[in-house]
Amino acid sequence: MTLFFHEIRRDAARLAVWTAVISALLLVSVVIYPQMTAEMAEMGDLFSEMGAFSAAFNMDKINFGEFSGYFAVECGNVLGLGGAFFAALLGVSALAKEERDRTAEFLLTHPIPRASVVAQKLAAVLAEILCLNLAVALVSAAGSAAIGETLGAGLFFRIFLGYLLLQTQIACVLFGVSAFLTGGGLGLGLGAAFVLYFFNILANLTDGAAFLRYLTPFSYADGTVIVASGGIEIKYLVPGLFFALAGVAAAFFRYCRKDIRA
Repeated sequence: MTLFFHEIRRDAARLAVWTAVISALLLVSVVIYPQMTAEMAEMGDLFSEMGAFSAAFNMDKINFGEFSGYFAVECGNVLGLGGAFFAALLGVSALAKEERDRTAEFLLTHPIPRASVVAQKLAAVLAEILCLNLAVALVSAAGSAAIGETLGAGLFFRIFLGYLLLQTQIACVLFGVSAFLTGGGLGLGLGAAFVLYFFNILANLTDGAAFLRYLTPFSYADGTVIVASGGIEIKYLVPGLFFALAGVAAAFFRYCRKDIRA
């Protein structure tokens, strides 16, 4: 597990910054809710009647004037998109950074099988994603308690579980891509996360693009949908799990066979 802990230490600063920023933004969103309650009812009616805009972000399915609806929207904007970017950056650089930073020769001269390298790096990526989500969930729960609002333990858990699964899927898919890269892939990671986010918006706007819900994790992890339906939609989650496993399998297959540039 030496490499696992090395990866955690290596990414500690990045993890701390992303966790602090996402937690702070979500906490501010929660804390200002009481100051906005007077306008919430009117805002909820307004958002629900904005046609395509409301449909794009599923705001026609929830009551924005209630704390659950408000939290679902804000959590999706902050943790959904921010967490997706973080997971994408972790995944797409996990295996490629050794060649980018010219540390591959030092790493591979140690008596560690390549399969173990992949496994430990993947475990580090997933552990960092879990740490971020646990911290954000604790901060959100504390903020909600401070203003006297609650979602209910079950709904709160399902919302954060959805975003944890979303980030895991994105990280695993791009982890597989990382095995084929020789550079950092920063633009590729951020671009992939944004495209998946856009797929969900497009699928919400038109029935002709509804098939895109099977391609993007934002379809099952959307907080507004979870609040409206009470749970994660399994029919969209199952393809996501398949894509994640395919990404992991590709990472093992490619990295164990590639000629790595020292």
